[in-house]
Amino acid sequence: MALVKPFPCIRPRQDLAHRIAALPYDVYNRQEAKEETLREPYSFLKIDRAETQLPNEVDIYDPKVYEKAKELLDEMISNESFITDTEECYYIYQLIMQERSQTGIVACTSIDDYQNNVIMKHEKTREDKEIDRIKHVDICNAQTGPIFLAYRSHKKIDQVISEVTREEPIYDFISRDQVTHRVWRIADKEKVNVIQMAFAEIYRIYIADGHHRAASAVKVGLKRRQENPGYTGKEEFNYFLSVLFPHDQLRILPYNRAVKDLNGLTKDQFLEKIQMNFSVHHHGTDCYNPVKKGTYGMYLDGTWYALEANPKLKAIQDPVKSLDVSLLQDYLLHPILGIEDPRTDNRIDFIGGIRGTKELERRVKTDMAVAFSMYPTSINELFAVSDHGMLMPPKSTWFEPKLRSGLFIHKLT
Repeated sequence: MALVKPFPCIRPRQDLAHRIAALPYDVYNRQEAKEETLREPYSFLKIDRAETQLPNEVDIYDPKVYEKAKELLDEMISNESFITDTEECYYIYQLIMQERSQTGIVACTSIDDYQNNVIMKHEKTREDKEIDRIKHVDICNAQTGPIFLAYRSHKKIDQVISEVTREEPIYDFISRDQVTHRVWRIADKEKVNVIQMAFAEIYRIYIADGHHRAASAVKVGLKRRQENPGYTGKEEFNYFLSVLFPHDQLRILPYNRAVKDLNGLTKDQFLEKIQMNFSVHHHGTDCYNPVKKGTYGMYLDGTWYALEANPKLKAIQDPVKSLDVSLLQDYLLHPILGIEDPRTDNRIDFIGGIRGTKELERRVKTDMAVAFSMYPTSINELFAVSDHGMLMPPKSTWFEPKLRSGLFIHKLT
């Protein structure tokens, strides 16, 4: 059973929500983050990436950065840019992108559920990225970026959401990327109880996006337990900020690939080798987006090709090895192009599907030799990998739209 609890939320003043809400900290490089905080001084990015408020020579992992983040957060709370709901509440967070909506519950989930695999993972984390967010959470004494979780849809939760979203939202704005964001507050005790009991009937929830933030939040919680040996388990540091979405509303985009060279092969040699495991069809100059699992687009020397995995590859049953990203890696990128470890090889780059296939053409015309458009991994494939306790290859999923940071803050004490 999943422990998903309401919490006393710190959130933006209504008239500032649209200015404070920010894309996740890791979608920007340092210069882009600085430019964004100059454009919008209220942006929560100045807290998530507090090096933007310090001289450029200060290292992004310098202790001063985390102290600055705490100072800025405390200042925005004290000057009432943020308000505090003292009641334990749930929140409904709805995002609408290109007329497609997803509506989730904002709540706190349990670090024990994370450790006991009630909360399932599918991605390997990097220690250096964890350490950064551990310091940020610990020094700020707050979780500021929600973890994106998915659950198999539940009728009782759907019903509460349907009832509450007929009311006036507390926030309703359109962000610069044309995503509509709406938030409702659930303080009614009966509705709170229905939601909590419904999640208790769900035996697994899944991390969709935010593995590093989740791992960092859990490690801070465990650290606080060591510092407080008399803890009861009810303290806020035992939980981490999450938004939980039903699986049937989620949109996964492909994570496309591009490679810098043909590994010493001529174009004709390369095409010949591909045909050992994939059928290859000339598609011309029009962009090719795969329409089903096991198919790929390939842009090479100004031409698009349609690739399809042969029946032997399609028959693979293993939850990880059967993924399209795995088939491409195991039967083309590695044996033909020499990409042994896509996590570390600087000859390969990954391009989020939100950028479209025109971005693949641009990259091949500038700094790459070949690019591949992918069919998106499905949410059921993600669930299957997690259920088997396995890990996906890097860059297997790209979720859109992105959750905003700064709309919900969870204090640890």
